[in-house]
Amino acid sequence: MTILVTGATGNVGRHVVEQLAKRGADVRALVRDPSKANFPATVAVAQGDLLDVDSLRAAFSGVSTLFLLNAVTADEYTQALIALNIARESGIERIVYLSVIHSDVYVNVPHFAGKYGVERMIEDMGLHATILRPAYFINNDLSIKDVVTGYGVYPMPIGSKGLAMVDTRDVGEIVAIELLRREQAAEPLPLNRINVVGPDTLTGADVAAIWTDVLGRPVAYLGEDMDGFEKSLRQYMPSWMAFDMRLMGERFVTEGMVPEAGDVERLVALLGRPLHSYRGFVAEVVAAG
Repeated sequence: MTILVTGATGNVGRHVVEQLAKRGADVRALVRDPSKANFPATVAVAQGDLLDVDSLRAAFSGVSTLFLLNAVTADEYTQALIALNIARESGIERIVYLSVIHSDVYVNVPHFAGKYGVERMIEDMGLHATILRPAYFINNDLSIKDVVTGYGVYPMPIGSKGLAMVDTRDVGEIVAIELLRREQAAEPLPLNRINVVGPDTLTGADVAAIWTDVLGRPVAYLGEDMDGFEKSLRQYMPSWMAFDMRLMGERFVTEGMVPEAGDVERLVALLGRPLHSYRGFVAEVVAAG
């Protein structure tokens, strides 16, 4: 049977496709633009969009297991609800959904609240799913690498409560493992949730100290200037998204992204190896120049 991966060319989806292909799974990747589908030869490509019902029906045909990933867009919630309804219509009973940690806590942050709404729909519809709840992606910080290395400041307002930052490579592999667990089960498995976190819970000061150590020169944590953060984001994203990210940053400061007891150990056992660390990420970035 076939596993369908949505968001297949993105930061997480491409790792999911790679891990599934490596494990010999029958994989179909849903993409908007097939010319960007640089996948292993064994991966089938379906062109479509999560708002295009006809393309979804075609892509979901013959699929036994679905990985649902929605990018942060203004209509993210609608995309997810349409996809889940088409999945049920298509008889798909095995689903892995990528939500976000503390989706039920960051209730005023649009893309968190949207994902929590999708979680509730999955439950209310009685769908058989694994809901994965990742923390902040380590790899997001590639976007501010030049600021850190060029100006000696870490600009992300992550606060002093701490974020259990996770590498997208780990997220992708955990998704693949869960997809295969559901795909290979004799019967559809009951709903479960897994927090997907990194090995360390880091504050803004901790992250700045790691950059300082690896670079061999001082890097300062800028703190929580939310007005400045939103203003800088508006230079390369729509105002609604910049405001969404600002609200998320404010919850970083007040709540953090702290894992529950046993989360890290559970993931290490699932992967059979240590989780990628933020220090390792910084070392890779600096080595790459």
